[in-house]
Amino acid sequence: MTQNNINIKNRRASFDYEFVEEYNAGIILTGTEIKSVRAGKASLVDSYCYFHKGELWVKGIHIAEYRLGTYYNHEEKRERKLLLTRKELRKLERNVKEAGLTIVPTKMFLTDRGWAKLRIALAKGKKEYDKRESLKLKDAKKDMDRAMKH
Repeated sequence: MTQNNINIKNRRASFDYEFVEEYNAGIILTGTEIKSVRAGKASLVDSYCYFHKGELWVKGIHIAEYRLGTYYNHEEKRERKLLLTRKELRKLERNVKEAGLTIVPTKMFLTDRGWAKLRIALAKGKKEYDKRESLKLKDAKKDMDRAMKH
């Protein structure tokens, strides 16, 4: 049985931000964390990425305690290190510092080999009127889809 059906999304991110570029980053997890992720017990709401000493870290990801874990269980909202190539890290850090962009986790998934990956996006914050425009487009698309079905 494959575990590729794990697909945890941050739906709020696409509403609040306009994505400029996306990257797939590895994420360092402990044993009980990966077991909770495989069970689908994670949330990306209110999470963000930041640089510390040239390394990219993610903060605010909630991974529920593993049900069968003992005193080895992990802290639910701890900061976790992300793994990218040095070239990608430099590019991201430059964009965050110079262009005032931010890095937001958009999706967590498992690869064919069972490794947890985090899709992150270099993003620009949307203004209030941009959000209203996004809602109008979404509603119009729903109406068109409804009309096509009937």
